Amino acid sequence: MTQQRIAIIGAGPSGIAQLRAFESAKEKGAAIPEIVCFEKQDDWGGQWNYSWRTGTDKYGEPVHSSMYRNLWSNGPKEVLEFADYTFDEHFGKPISSYPPREVLWDYIDGRVKQSDVKKLVRFATVVRWVEYDENTEMFSVTVEDLRTGETETSEFTHVIVGSGHFSFPNYPDFDGIETFPGVVNHAHDFRGAESFANQDVLMIGASYSAEDIGSQAYKMGARSVTMSYRSAPMGYDWPEGIEEQPAIRTIDGNTVHFTNGVSKDFHAIILCTGYLHHYPFLPSELALHSSNNIYPEHLYQGVVSEVNNKLFWLGAQDQWLTFNMFDAQAWFVRDVILGRIELPSLDEQRAHMATWRKRFDAMETADDQIDFQTDYVRDLISQTDYPMFDLHEVADILKGWVQDKKRDIMGYRNATYRSVMTGTMAAKHHTEWINELDSSLERYLNDPESDEVRDIWEGREAVQRR
Repeated sequence: MTQQRIAIIGAGPSGIAQLRAFESAKEKGAAIPEIVCFEKQDDWGGQWNYSWRTGTDKYGEPVHSSMYRNLWSNGPKEVLEFADYTFDEHFGKPISSYPPREVLWDYIDGRVKQSDVKKLVRFATVVRWVEYDENTEMFSVTVEDLRTGETETSEFTHVIVGSGHFSFPNYPDFDGIETFPGVVNHAHDFRGAESFANQDVLMIGASYSAEDIGSQAYKMGARSVTMSYRSAPMGYDWPEGIEEQPAIRTIDGNTVHFTNGVSKDFHAIILCTGYLHHYPFLPSELALHSSNNIYPEHLYQGVVSEVNNKLFWLGAQDQWLTFNMFDAQAWFVRDVILGRIELPSLDEQRAHMATWRKRFDAMETADDQIDFQTDYVRDLISQTDYPMFDLHEVADILKGWVQDKKRDIMGYRNATYRSVMTGTMAAKHHTEWINELDSSLERYLNDPESDEVRDIWEGREAVQRR
């Protein structure tokens, strides 16, 4: 029998989850196979490994991260908390429900840096090509060490793709956009909104990126923010200075003409038009071909490739849940590889997928999607030894978050929730999000000196300053 050898592609939250899953089994006495994780960046964290660079990195590779400097979580941390490593354990005190980027990165890193799994990661190593040999039933994985330029090929029994699907931007065309003299960027290359102060900015798109980058632009002093939607507006109660317009008819220089007859001049355009499932290291017969949705086709249990049951995908779906869903998937994949879970026949796999796809096709509301994904995660966890947690409560928090945004799109991050894992109530952040211009870990975790904005936020009489 061929000795198992596992290749993990990517050391972001999904790849790290897979490393942690195997480590958990090892801690409980299981024999685990040889594991090699390939990560093209110099450190792990994936999207959360922030880079100021756009376009290409220092090695000439496409920049992976879409993170921007002052990003704060746009969903409650209580729905992504690890079941085996809580926020209480990491920070030693309650923190707010919507931490900034540096805080979440510190939490992700904290869970695994106390172990020795980092030795399994080959950093600055990009996967160039993966092939499968039907005769040997082995994958050939070709990689390049970006520091030395050396290329090598080695064999693996299983391949786990954890590289994510938010790195290759979707660039639709718009009539006349080539005449626009201002800045045109995709959200993938957005790094900060400070330069938008006193400018009129157009976001093309009507989902999370447009919502959040538009809010950032408003927060940083943009004169106006317009969001162009293709099918339906987001419909939030936007403050004065933010508006939604329908699709673009044409662009003529600085002037954008919308399909409802409205025209407006802009200084900058941000394309918030989503991402592509693009895996340049895979031949077409192995690659995942799916639109962005919460149940991609051809993945049994959302992780096992229908075309090759030794190829797995983590985090390939659109996500209401993130970190703990990646854990649930990683534990399931681990147990398939270790022989703890026996995969059914291909016909049974397809029948199982068809059942979930039927429910997927019947979804109409955000609540339907939330219930779908929490049920999916519960089903995965029930088949492994990952700690089960109250996913009904997680669903309730997510549904509450949806309503919070409808009530106050610029203030929903000030809400607090109770931890599903520990019962700890989140702390109220010392500064209201709209007024918090410093998103550093240091300021977030410490109590800053009193200032007028904070006094008003906490309901005290403002400090008198000379």
